[in-house]
Amino acid sequence: MQQFNTFEALNYYQKAYEQAKTGTAIRIKLADCYYKRANYREVSDLLKNVPEDSLSHEAFRQLALSYQKQDDNDSFIYWAEQLVNRYPMDGEMVAGLTRAYARNHQPENGLRYGLNYYLHDSKNILVNRAVADAFFLERDFIAASEWYNRLLEQGDSTFNTLYSAGMCYSQTQDLERAYKYLQLAFLISGMQHYGCAYRLGVICVDTKRHEEGLGYLSLARELMLPDTAIMKAITLSQAEGYYMTERYDEAVAAWKEHLTFNPSSVATYYNIANTYVYLLNDRKQAKEYYEQFLEIAREIEDPTPQLTEMTAKAKEMLELLDKVKQKMEIPK
Repeated sequence: MQQFNTFEALNYYQKAYEQAKTGTAIRIKLADCYYKRANYREVSDLLKNVPEDSLSHEAFRQLALSYQKQDDNDSFIYWAEQLVNRYPMDGEMVAGLTRAYARNHQPENGLRYGLNYYLHDSKNILVNRAVADAFFLERDFIAASEWYNRLLEQGDSTFNTLYSAGMCYSQTQDLERAYKYLQLAFLISGMQHYGCAYRLGVICVDTKRHEEGLGYLSLARELMLPDTAIMKAITLSQAEGYYMTERYDEAVAAWKEHLTFNPSSVATYYNIANTYVYLLNDRKQAKEYYEQFLEIAREIEDPTPQLTEMTAKAKEMLELLDKVKQKMEIPK
């Protein structure tokens, strides 16, 4: 382990553990090896039955954090509480426990630990962030804004602190401060956070900065649009899935949605037209989509043999549809 070769160390520790499963020291060393290799389930299984007074500070942390990394928030809260009761000045774990209670919709429980820590150390940014966020979730925006302001005075100008401070001030109707901090947060986000752009736009309109606000709101709308490349793939796969399960109306709807993201997809027009004519018996819609297919196909300078064949079939089908229409229009 001194050479950080956890692969070799794991082999030795496993053999030693098999020979003395009741040994606490080897169990802790094996758990440490697993922790460094991100095998968090093994860590928790090994350490949860070790008497708490036999756990080192580091092993105790690994036990609690292994549950956090497995997204087991309730178990993390349990073990983090035990750890904090034994090591009350472990600021990182106090902050984690405060946040964990907030995730469980019990921010008031987390605040007990965060505020108690603050009485002994008022400069720990991790704990102060967790306390500020807990007040925010309690909707105590006055208290939250005071804690975010304290963080800003400490130099904690992260996006979350600036954005949350701006949101607090907007809730307390201190709109000029809200504007200041939301604008800074938006810049830090690289002007990519649509929620911040939206909130900033609303604040601008409310403070009579109408043109600026309209700009932010337009940008928020653009940022909220789905990723075109992903939506192309999703809608195309949906259409195929619906078609293969004979849900033809839904397949056509998915293909049409695909066209909103990929309007030059010549094959999609062809698929829609074929589905209308062969499976849904809607000649009018079939004719419309065959015509759109041909219009796009004509613009392709070097068509593939497959496209040439599709074009010929589409023309034949349009001629057939016209003949059927004429025949139906002949009076009896």
